[in-house]
Amino acid sequence: MKFYKNLYVGDTIRNPGRTRRKLKRYAKLQNVYVIAYMAESGRLEIYHNLMFQQRYYRLNPPYVIGIAGSYDEAAQIICRIAEEALHKTGKADLIGYLFHGKQAD
Repeated sequence: MKFYKNLYVGDTIRNPGRTRRKLKRYAKLQNVYVIAYMAESGRLEIYHNLMFQQRYYRLNPPYVIGIAGSYDEAAQIICRIAEEALHKTGKADLIGYLFHGKQAD
């Protein structure tokens, strides 16, 4: 699992470093949602961390953009990313804004 350099963290995540380490080890965490860039779809998606227990995600690890304590908080983070993108680039191209023209590996 790879993480975005400037990881977006929700207010309800108490210890982001610890949460990140546990996600890397695919630990089961309650109330942790992940905002991930999925290369197959080319967009940001929200997942509960338990989804990553599936074999598919171990073979095709997600690129984590942000972590949140609830689905609503994850949606708010995506809105914040959209607002930042619109403010800085004048477009609502989230992927282009996050990767500055580069695609995630």
